[in-house]
This record gives sequence, structure tokens and C-alpha cells, in this order.
Amino acid sequence: MDLKTIKTFQAIVISGSFNRAAEALNYAQSTVTMQMQRLESDLGCQLLERGKQISLTEAGRLFYEESLHIVKDMERLQSRLADLKIGEAGSVRIGVTDPTASYRLPQLLSSFMTQFPKVRVSVEIAGTAALSELLLRGEIDMAVCSAPELGKELYFEPLFTEEFVLLMPEEHPLASKENITPEDLRAHRLLITAVNCPYRKKLENVLQESGGAPVDTMEIGSMTALKYFVESGLGVALVPEIMLNPAPAGTVLRKLEGEMIDMTCGILCKLSDYPFKLASSRLYHFLKQELISTRIF
Repeated sequence: MDLKTIKTFQAIVISGSFNRAAEALNYAQSTVTMQMQRLESDLGCQLLERGKQISLTEAGRLFYEESLHIVKDMERLQSRLADLKIGEAGSVRIGVTDPTASYRLPQLLSSFMTQFPKVRVSVEIAGTAALSELLLRGEIDMAVCSAPELGKELYFEPLFTEEFVLLMPEEHPLASKENITPEDLRAHRLLITAVNCPYRKKLENVLQESGGAPVDTMEIGSMTALKYFVESGLGVALVPEIMLNPAPAGTVLRKLEGEMIDMTCGILCKLSDYPFKLASSRLYHFLKQELISTRIF
């Protein structure tokens, strides 16, 4: 019993005739007759009373009522499978680091899901190291983050640069300086992110290369919270510029001179998963097109 045979049966019921059903379906009458014989044989019961007029047996009425739901469900399933095959439907699990998770992704996903309403997207927000592990365990499909550590079975495609600026209270001693160097930071409290944060590691490398006395630091576990601690006068922080539109009241922005502190970001996945397929490919190409527009390297 297949879907075509069930549709043939329904056509006979609707038209009241084998001939008219054959014409509607563009079949030979013998094909319609053979399909009905096979269907009744498969079911082990008679569905149609043959004569001058076609009528349904009790089994035929039951089968017809239930077959309406069967055909509708099968057609819906076939449509969903077709959408899945061309990437129009499916599920994608994406990991994202801040500030992209808070300041870029919501608008991007809104646009993507308007274009592809049948694709379901789930979002995991974490640091690059944690997202790398989730990828390796198969718990997410891709990530938007900074470059991972070397030696992992991961593929990273750089797409844009996250630009950082110094944020400080407007009355801070460094606020009057036009050119601020890493050495200038040593005399003032520097607010930093968690120890495993790639942004912090890069900042620490810059400060180490500049030499001098250790820096007075205060660890803040959240990148997005840094600007509020600066607003309260607790210190100076290197903050992604995208988070400062507008900057908190009573603060000013300055560029850090010398060694670049900006971070390269892009799309990360398991090496074995690239190139992407199905719905993941749709999301990958969409994000790549949107994020690469901010590329400055």
C-alpha cells in the first residue's frame, strides 16, 4: 500500500467511478482497477461495492475517513523532507561569544529567520574555549567567536575584527591624554575579564611585552558588565567599541596606541563538518555575508 494507491481510492470515492478517477489521475482504467484489487488484498477486506454505482462498504467508509488524515500527514512530511534536503528547514545549534551574542546576533537571527522561517535555531553563549569543547563533543554545530587554540580538530574562518577602545570616567587622569600607551595603564586600576577570556589573554600579552611594573587589576567576570564598573569609577577598561553606542554617562573613549589589541573573530566548526550541509549551510552563508561586511584586516 502506497500513497498513490490511497489517492486513487480517494479519487474513486469522490468521483463515484473508476473511469472518472482514471481520467482525473491520467491513469489507464486497468491501472486503477489493479491498484484497488491490490489495496483490498493488502488490507484483507473489501472497500468498494462494484455495480452500476460504486459505493463504500463499512470498511471502506472507515478507511476513507482515516485515509484523509494519512494523505495530509504524508504530504506534509514529504514537504518537510524536501525543505530539509535543500536547507529550507531543519535545526541548527550555534554557539556565540559576547559581544556578538548581545550586539550583533539578535538582529542577524531575526533577519535570517524571516528569510528561512522553517529553520529552528538554538543559541549557546559562552567563551571561545567552552564553545570549542562543545563543538568537539557535537553539542553545537558552529560557533561565532575568536580563533581557538592550536592543535584542535577545528576549522576557523576569520570574518571580522572586534575593535577595542579604552573606556574611562571623564574625570580620570588619562582622559586628558590624546595618546595612551600600555605603559600609561600601569599607574591606574585596569578592569579585566575572566582568566580564560581570549581578550584578557591578548591584553596581558601586550602589557608583558611593554615591560615595567605589574598592573593593578580588578577581575570582572562579564565582558558586557565592564562598562558599568567603569561608569561607577572603579577603573579603566578595554571594551569592544560595539558595546559603547552610546557610552555610559560620565565616561569617555580613548584609543590605545602601539600594539594592536583588536581581536579577529569568525566562524568555528569541527573540521569534519566543513563544508556545512543543509540548514547549517544556509546559516553559515548568511552569517558570513553579514559579518564579513565589518572586516578590517
